[in-house]
Amino acid sequence: MPSTRTHAPRGALVFDMRQLGRQAGSALTQTRTVPAPDDLRLELIEVPAGADIALEVRFEAVSEGVLATGTATVPLAGECARCLAPFTSSVTVGFQELYLYAEGRHDRHEKHDKYDEQEEQDAGEIYHLDGDLLDLEPAFRDAVVLALPMSPLCREDCPGLCAECGVPLADAGPGHRHDAAVDPRWAALQQLSEQGNDKHQDRRAGAIDLQEG
Repeated sequence: MPSTRTHAPRGALVFDMRQLGRQAGSALTQTRTVPAPDDLRLELIEVPAGADIALEVRFEAVSEGVLATGTATVPLAGECARCLAPFTSSVTVGFQELYLYAEGRHDRHEKHDKYDEQEEQDAGEIYHLDGDLLDLEPAFRDAVVLALPMSPLCREDCPGLCAECGVPLADAGPGHRHDAAVDPRWAALQQLSEQGNDKHQDRRAGAIDLQEG
């Protein structure tokens, strides 16, 4: 069974539907700049609380409630999943939810051409108006959280960090490399080999000097 929720008004994302009325087919579009709610985040990225969000919503009166269709441009701040550098960006999200009239909670069998009741059941949430007030925050939150990247990148071609020294490869440049480390078990043998090469070169140099003399 899908759950039903009636949310108390929270402020910036609450809209008064008295201007829209209840005549099916009437519509109203509102544009707002609203502060971001708290706690919109994943592990490496978040929407800064209080940041400005550009929001545009179209409300349509239907037989059982109000259909809200909106878009929002949301600022983001996070940490790159490859190089761990902090970065900022933005994302534009879209959402659509049906808000039922309070008196229609027990009579929801009628359908209309812009809303499918099966979609409501699949979503697992049923939203209601609080009198003439429509609280958009739950639908907005769901849309934003789903749009947040699980592995955010500072740029699409971020090369990440050097596996040897941890330096960001974007800063280190294309020539950054490390010589292969010598296995400590062979270090003594390598030292003896180098000493032998030095003695061989010294003898060869001495032989050349005798020939020239």
